[in-house]
Amino acid sequence: MTQTFSDPVESPASQPGSFDVRQAGINPNHWYVAARSDEVTTTPRGVTIWGEAIALYRDSHGQVQALADRCPHRFVKLSEGQVVGDDLECAYHGWRIAGDGHCTAVPYLAEDQRLPSCRVRLYPVREQDGFIWVFPGDAALAEQVNPLSIPEWEHLNYIATVSIIDCQAHYSYLIENLMDMYHGHLHADYQAWTEAKLQALEETSDRVDVHYEAQSYYRIDKIWSISQLFFPSLRRLHPEPLDVSYVYPNWVSTLGQDFKIYCLFCPIGPTQTRAYLIHFTSLQAFSRLHKLPIAFRRFLKQRLFGAAQSLLDGLVRQDVVMIEQEQQAYLATPQARPHELNRALVSVQRLIREQHQRSLKIP
Repeated sequence: MTQTFSDPVESPASQPGSFDVRQAGINPNHWYVAARSDEVTTTPRGVTIWGEAIALYRDSHGQVQALADRCPHRFVKLSEGQVVGDDLECAYHGWRIAGDGHCTAVPYLAEDQRLPSCRVRLYPVREQDGFIWVFPGDAALAEQVNPLSIPEWEHLNYIATVSIIDCQAHYSYLIENLMDMYHGHLHADYQAWTEAKLQALEETSDRVDVHYEAQSYYRIDKIWSISQLFFPSLRRLHPEPLDVSYVYPNWVSTLGQDFKIYCLFCPIGPTQTRAYLIHFTSLQAFSRLHKLPIAFRRFLKQRLFGAAQSLLDGLVRQDVVMIEQEQQAYLATPQARPHELNRALVSVQRLIREQHQRSLKIP
């Protein structure tokens, strides 16, 4: 369904009796980012996806394993233990759990005793595009769905910056913030974009795509123009298309031809959300650069990693303050409904509701 319009209307989400999106759970039958690849080593790492504690670690072959973070013996966290070979050894009594979830050793097992037949839940896990993805739903469905593709991560013509978002708020507040380009007013100090106008909207059962026209402060068309990332005085306003998409459960944005941005969600619980915001600056306009040796271009990509860190972190800090204020206001008066005028957020809330309802039908 595609809509084009110029006059916004009040959101039905503000009407009495409507679905309370702040109570929506996640649809677990999707891939969720749990960590960056370099965050998962042979030292176990505990993460949480919508209340499910998961232990991540690399085995002796460098493969990432994902187990329920709960030793079957006394239910303590396996992530507090250590990796021994291909197994995860519990810190409490030394029970060892293999990557398939079976107990492989108990240090004090008597000769007349058998290993416990208990099994720890294992989660489908993939390492793709610099991140570790976990499928918390029905493992039988994991192969039918793919994690969101991030081709720019390895592409030599794109420079990446990553900022971690940690906010004490329901994930719906963060995705609404990302889809609502009218809030550029908040970021005036960082001169990211301004004067956004919603031009078109398309929604399906799995995504919402919104097209804005906006004024951008950046244009990366000459080699020296990269300095705009560091010196605000060099920036000049010019019109650019601004496209944002909620590809459940993640977010993708394109600003003109120079910037591609992703936000990968890891909803921790009803009032806690973690996400990885990835900003790519394109070097596509520099044709001469593409003729240089691959090794040099790879060095340049690595050397410039994080070039937009101060800008990205600044935007995140400002957004988190607002998002957490929204959550606190909701907790104080949950019966109140905001008067939303951006049609994109109506579609976002509808998608969250539909995905939540799908999760309720999962056996």
